[in-house]
Amino acid sequence: MSSLVLAHTRYQLLEQIRVPLGLVASAFFPAASMLAFVVPFAGDDPAGATRATGSMMLIGAMSAALMGLSISVAQDREQPWNPYLRTLPAGPFPRFAGRILTTMAVMLVAAVPVLVIAALLTKASVTAPRLALGMAALLAGSLPFMLIGLFLGFLLPSKAAIGVSQVVFFPIAIVGGLFMPPQVMPEFLQALSPYAPSRGAAELVWSAATGATPGTTGIVMLVVWTVAAALAAAWAYRRDEGRRFS
Repeated sequence: MSSLVLAHTRYQLLEQIRVPLGLVASAFFPAASMLAFVVPFAGDDPAGATRATGSMMLIGAMSAALMGLSISVAQDREQPWNPYLRTLPAGPFPRFAGRILTTMAVMLVAAVPVLVIAALLTKASVTAPRLALGMAALLAGSLPFMLIGLFLGFLLPSKAAIGVSQVVFFPIAIVGGLFMPPQVMPEFLQALSPYAPSRGAAELVWSAATGATPGTTGIVMLVVWTVAAALAAAWAYRRDEGRRFS
C-alpha cells in the first residue's frame, strides 16, 4: 500500500512541476501581501512581523489546500480514465493519500518566499525549533481546508469549483484575522473570528512561532470544523461514486 501511495504522490508531484500554475499562485499571493502590507507596516516590530509572517504562510497553505485541491479533484473527475481508476482493487486511499501529500508539499514550497522576505526585509525572528514547530502547525492547521477542498472537488464540476473555492477562501481568511490583526477588526468580526476554522489554524501557527498561548475556542472549533469537513468530504465522495456507477 505504501508503494502505491508513493507512486501516486510522485505522479502528482510531476504534474505540479509540469504545470506549475497552482504552485506559483499559492506562493505569489502571500509573498506579494508580505511586500505590500507586512514589510511597510509591521516590518520593524519583531513580534508583529513574526505573527504576520505566520499569517501569510497560512494564507498560502489555505490557497493550496482549498482552491488547489478542489480544482484538481474536480478536474480529475472529468478525465476519461477516472472511472477506470475507481475500479482498481487498491481502492481510493492511495490516490487520496498521494494528493494530500502533494498538497502538503505545495504548502511547504509556497511558504519559502514568505520566509525569505521576512528574513531579509523585516525584523521577524524565530528559532530553528520554533520554525520547525511552526511548519508542523501549518500542516496540521490546514487539514480542515484540505477536507473542504475535497468536498468541493467531489461535489462540483471544475469550472464551478474555481469560483466557489475563491468565494469560500477569502471570507474565511478575513474573518480568521489573517489579513489584519483580530483586535483591529470590527466588533462583529471579532465576535465571529474564534469560530472560523482559519482562526484556530492561525492560533496554532502563532503559538508555535511566538510561544503565545492559543485561544481555547479557536482550537476547539478547529477540531469541530475538521470533523465536519471530513464527514462532508466522505459524503460527497460516496455521492459521486453512486452517481457514476448507478
